[in-house]
Amino acid sequence: MNDRITMQPDICHGKPCIRGLRYPVENVLEWLAGGMSIDDILADYEDLEREDILAVLDFAARLSHINRIEPIGQMAA
Repeated sequence: MNDRITMQPDICHGKPCIRGLRYPVENVLEWLAGGMSIDDILADYEDLEREDILAVLDFAARLSHINRIEPIGQMAA
């Protein structure tokens, strides 16, 4: 795992964050999905670095590597 992504029980309830700075990975992904560019994020959050954002994307990409998805039951009609 990338050293820039940390998980500490006392920071953001143990969620994956950027360098322990209390920027959860999920927030950065939401900003990007919402249309913010990396440069927009860096302008708004001066303590973040381009490598942090790239680490978030790498982390998300690694989480998405799955072999297959199995349904766990029929949904009730």
